[in-house]
Parts: sequence; structure tokens; C-alpha cells
Amino acid sequence: MALKKAKTGRRTAQETHYFDIKHCQICPSKVGCYKEGAKSKTYLIPLKSDEHIFQKRFQEAPYFKEKAKHRYKIEAKNAELENRHGLNVARAPGLLNMELQAATTIFVVNMKRIITLINQK
Repeated sequence: MALKKAKTGRRTAQETHYFDIKHCQICPSKVGCYKEGAKSKTYLIPLKSDEHIFQKRFQEAPYFKEKAKHRYKIEAKNAELENRHGLNVARAPGLLNMELQAATTIFVVNMKRIITLINQK
């Protein structure tokens, strides 16, 4: 039924279908689809990979929604590690040095929390 079909976009791939207006004017299901006086009719279909579809279904699951409620707590701790304690930039090259920096930073933050808990009592 479509006159022409084209694939567009690199990052957000879409399939565009171009329709003949003469067919749209006499189509029984034109309500909500065809507007009077239109010169052309196109319909876009976003092309999603299997990974996108799987991730979309996962995000609609109750397990994900329950975990997302508690995410703000973890994000606040990560933001403290990155912004206040310099974990956003590696101080030395190499995976071992990055692991050492992460371990010492986490140790310092945990000690800081322990001290604040002791001082509260």
C-alpha cells in the first residue's frame, strides 16, 4: 500500500512509509490518521534492536521499579565519592592504580561515616 519505504537515521533508526493521498481519502480507517487538505502522508516506525526491547520490558517489570525506588541513596553516595573525594579522575595510569585509588577512597569514606556515627552517640 505504501508508495515508498525508506530507512533514515543512524543513531535512532526509523523506517518511513510514504502513502498516496488518494488512497488515504477513501480509506475506511482514515479517522485520526488522515487530515483534510494534507499533501502527503508519512508514517514513521522506530527500529529497535532486541537489546532495546529486552531493556524496555525489564524496566516495566516490578523488580526494576522496586529497585529504582532505592537508587537515589546509592547515587548520593557515588556522587560524594566522585565530587568530594576525587574518584571521578584517575590519579595514576593503570588498572591496579585505579583499583587502589577506589579502595582507599571507599575506606576513607567508610571511616568518615564510622566517626560520625560514634560522635552521634
